[in-house]
Amino acid sequence: MAADFNTIARPYAQAVFKLARDKGELAKWSDTLGLLAAVASDERVHPLLASPRLSPDQANALIRDICGEHLDGSGQNLVRLLAEKGRLIALPALAEQYEALRAEEEGTLEATIVSAQPVDDKLQAELEASLGKRLKRKVHLTSEIDDRLMGGAIIRAGDLVIDGSVRGRLTRLATALNR
Repeated sequence: MAADFNTIARPYAQAVFKLARDKGELAKWSDTLGLLAAVASDERVHPLLASPRLSPDQANALIRDICGEHLDGSGQNLVRLLAEKGRLIALPALAEQYEALRAEEEGTLEATIVSAQPVDDKLQAELEASLGKRLKRKVHLTSEIDDRLMGGAIIRAGDLVIDGSVRGRLTRLATALNR
């Protein structure tokens, strides 16, 4: 996300998080914001939301029509407010920031392992437990495949990046040799 969208989204994410926490609806709002972010970042919808030709009322109607019954009254109010302020384009950043606030509240952390080969479930569970112990949080690890790594893996958990990939090692070796 662009820095300006993060800045725009921050107060909205904080307000929605406070509302969700106070009402005990953290998971419900995760679902709502996930849906809204997916709609706003869709390749057919995004250009419309970014267009100055689309009025706030039209933008509001567009999102509400697409989401239909999956958007309750609170979600509709958020969409209306963001449309009036011309902020619907920031929905993906808002959802991302909300999820970070929720994870902090719940003591969880989303992490990703990128490897050249698929990671089996046993190893993934061991990595989750090890990272959880190191970071003192419950870690949920998702895996991605990137055959450009040649071997090894890269783990990203918040600000922590552990690069144990062959490509990463070769890059560090080349940097050291060029000094």
